[in-house]
Amino acid sequence: MSYSKFKRILLAVDDTPCSHKVIEYAKDLVSETTTVALITVIPPTSPASYGADPLLGQQPIVVPEVSEIQVQTAQEYLDGLSESFTNAQEIFTFSKVGNIREEILDLSQEWSADLIVMGSNGRSGFDWFISGSVSESVIRKSHCPVLVIPSKCD
Repeated sequence: MSYSKFKRILLAVDDTPCSHKVIEYAKDLVSETTTVALITVIPPTSPASYGADPLLGQQPIVVPEVSEIQVQTAQEYLDGLSESFTNAQEIFTFSKVGNIREEILDLSQEWSADLIVMGSNGRSGFDWFISGSVSESVIRKSHCPVLVIPSKCD
C-alpha cells in the first residue's frame, strides 16, 4: 500500500478531448486510500433571441430544456468517467451550473479537498486578456494545492 499526502482529490474536467491528459495524470495520483471528486461546470445558458424583437419590447427567452439536457449529458459523462477510477477508495461526481472558477473553489472548500487537479488550455496574449484563465484564478484563490496540467490540444 502506498502513502499519499493527498487523500481527497478534486478533479475538474469537461467532456473535451483535451481533458484526457488531465484525467490520465489524476489516475496516477489515485491510490486505494484516495477519495476522488469529479466536477464539471456548465456555464449558464444564454438567452436565445430567436423570434424576439427588442424594438417591440420583446425579451430574449431562456429555454430550460437546453440547460436540463446539458446537465444530464454532463452527469452521464461523469458517471462514465468515474468507472475508470477503479483503484479509488470512493468516488463522488458533481455536475454544476454556474461560474467555472467559483464552482470549483466552492466545492473544493465544501468538500475539504487536499488537491485540485485541472487543465489549462494555454491561452495567451489577447485571448487570455479577454477571457482570463480559470486555472490561474483557481490557483490564486484556492485553500489547497492546485496541480495544473497543460492540456492544449490542436
